[in-house]
Amino acid sequence: MKVKRNQLQEGCIVANDIFLLSHQPFIKKNTVLTKEMLEIINIFLIDTIDVETKLVTGERFIPVEEVHEGDIRQNVIKEDEFSTMYLSAVQNYKKYFLGWQSGLKVNITDIRSLFLPLFENAMIYQSEIFKLHHYSTKKDYLYHHAVFVGILSALIAKSLNYTKAEWIQVGLAGVMADIGMSKVSIKILEKVGPLSNEEFEEVKKHPIKSYNMLKGQKTITDTVLLTILQHHERIDGSGYPMGVESNKIHVFSQIVAVADVYHAMTSERHYRTKQSAFKVLEALRQDEFGKFQPIVVDSLTNVLMKYSIGTQVRLNNGEIGEIIFINQQNLTRPMVKLKSSGEIINLCLQTKLYIDDVLF
Repeated sequence: MKVKRNQLQEGCIVANDIFLLSHQPFIKKNTVLTKEMLEIINIFLIDTIDVETKLVTGERFIPVEEVHEGDIRQNVIKEDEFSTMYLSAVQNYKKYFLGWQSGLKVNITDIRSLFLPLFENAMIYQSEIFKLHHYSTKKDYLYHHAVFVGILSALIAKSLNYTKAEWIQVGLAGVMADIGMSKVSIKILEKVGPLSNEEFEEVKKHPIKSYNMLKGQKTITDTVLLTILQHHERIDGSGYPMGVESNKIHVFSQIVAVADVYHAMTSERHYRTKQSAFKVLEALRQDEFGKFQPIVVDSLTNVLMKYSIGTQVRLNNGEIGEIIFINQQNLTRPMVKLKSSGEIINLCLQTKLYIDDVLF
């Protein structure tokens, strides 16, 4: 019989193989569920499980009365609290990162407990996500980057119609993609100027370091590990650490890659000034054409543009205006009404002008 995960109990016997994102069974038929397995089922948000009508003790299994999770929203916060929740997650991630630098192992359960509520609230307050990069500082860039990439990766995956279990896995991959940076020399991490070729080669090893830090943990899937390993690969083969091409790159890796580049380019860093969201999207769609799967870039663009009407922006000539119309054929170059004169500028026609900053 099929039951919800919150109806399971220790001693239940799995009636059919359970699969996640691979062809190999995650939990095999006839497995007796233990407390640890129940925790793993909750972690991966497996909605229903097919189990036998008897427990391993021989007693009849009577599922407890079903509780609909959608009716209980204990983790939901108010909109004005979302940024506080984000900043708290950044500081907690920083503590974890410093621990990894000192040799502590990654605790996946702690990571999930911290980020699952954040992801769920991000889906409710999606428009708030595109304000978060303003909080990133040069000093704490690494920690903001991990948290933001996780949130944005989850949002992109959700917009591509992946299931909740899948977009949470993508989000967690985004959060953990750079944990290997904790094994990079502190001198390199704290360097103010551009990296030398040798230093950059060291940084390029971080996906492998991230992979190795997580490999073998029961509560992480092979797909998440692959996503983390490949998040700097590019479909034209120009990425790292292995330089593989599109047919070998998992789409989840591309989702994290796009989120990674978006945040990196919209954030202030020691050796690079931040760029506006619109300019970054143009770069992703034009300058970086051939490096990312178009469907992923389109998804990010559509999500961002959905919240742009009425947004105050600054153009590269210093003028302040308000977005009043989005051209579906050229989403990153909308029509803007200037605050000073009321003139309406069509950025599709004014190619020398572009949105330099978004003023929330």
